[in-house]
Amino acid sequence: MNYELFIAQRLIKEKSANKTASAPIIKIAIIAIAMSLIMMMVSVAVGFGLQQKIQQKIALFSGHIEVTSFNGNKSQVSLQPIQGDAKIIKKLQQNDWVTHVQKVAKKHGVIRTATNFEGVIVKGVAEDYNWQSFEEYLVSGRLPNFNENTNEILISETLSNRLKLNLGDKAVTYFLKNSGKYNIRSFKIIGIYNSGYEDFDKGLVIGSISHIQRLNKWQKDEIGSLEFFVSDFSKIDYYTAKIYDAIPSELDAISIKEKYGEIFQWLQLFDYNVYGIIGIMIIVASINIITALLVLILERTQLIGMLKSLGSTNKSIRKLFVYQASFIIGKGLLWGNIISLVIILGQYYFHFITLNPKTYYVQYAPMFISWKYILILNIVTFILCVIALWLPTLVINKISPVKAIKFQ
Repeated sequence: MNYELFIAQRLIKEKSANKTASAPIIKIAIIAIAMSLIMMMVSVAVGFGLQQKIQQKIALFSGHIEVTSFNGNKSQVSLQPIQGDAKIIKKLQQNDWVTHVQKVAKKHGVIRTATNFEGVIVKGVAEDYNWQSFEEYLVSGRLPNFNENTNEILISETLSNRLKLNLGDKAVTYFLKNSGKYNIRSFKIIGIYNSGYEDFDKGLVIGSISHIQRLNKWQKDEIGSLEFFVSDFSKIDYYTAKIYDAIPSELDAISIKEKYGEIFQWLQLFDYNVYGIIGIMIIVASINIITALLVLILERTQLIGMLKSLGSTNKSIRKLFVYQASFIIGKGLLWGNIISLVIILGQYYFHFITLNPKTYYVQYAPMFISWKYILILNIVTFILCVIALWLPTLVINKISPVKAIKFQ
């Protein structure tokens, strides 16, 4: 053990240190470092959590990448069918980054009751539809079991409240034909969902793709679009280009980043907010630890003079105080980690911080938990604070041993 670390440990363990003038300053520095880390960790957890949750929610209704006809890819509904070619699907599924592919078709309709009506988009899905991520949004009822003859549908809680329709009720739906007349279908409501994303919830009904095919007079192998799910959302632009190159020229591939550009531009602002908070909090922590160290140095002027008279170099004495200040930083980080994890895990499991879904598209603040990010935040904060400590230690160079020993 080097002697600088030995002396620093003795100074830290010294019982009389709690009665010195620097004691309250050190406590304030520890609290400031802990609070800074709490702000950084919670900001990262909430910021990235919101991004991830909203991405998952949009993908739930549209997939990550949608393959449609060039003539209908700007429409909300399926205007022109494409072939649900098993060869193309099988070829693309050979890529490790494709996690799931599902066939869908969409059509405008109007649900009418005795007292009200509402325009909707009926999304027809097949047996290959991924219901796993949909279960958490199911408010009541059950998920449908789709086959060719089923008339079961899912509606949103928003639509249920507007039309006063409940589980087991019949939803009489009108579909306009090209001739100007309309087809009528009577569906049975077997499930009600609430995703918290009102733009989708207010008019999306999920039913069997077979109804859309019959209404549009399509063949069984004709569908509206293919929805692809990929393993790494950060590479979605690259994956979209790969799918585009693999499909026939009459088809187009569009990612949800392109389809819902305004939402994803808004989500990118969270990155700037998070980085801004991290930068400000590191500056706050650094200023407080610099202040605490200056007080420690001035308080130990006689010790500095004595060490210099015994032959210690300025560099060696600076190391001594950096070790002591590093302990203060470590204590602040320890408490910051404990409190941050309590807040993050508490919100993750109990959702006590709620949000307005009309503004944030979610009902509570979702938490992104990553030990990698937690470790990086701790290491970066510690290193930057330690680097900042070398500035106040330059005061040691100006302390004269003779004057310091005489100082009372």
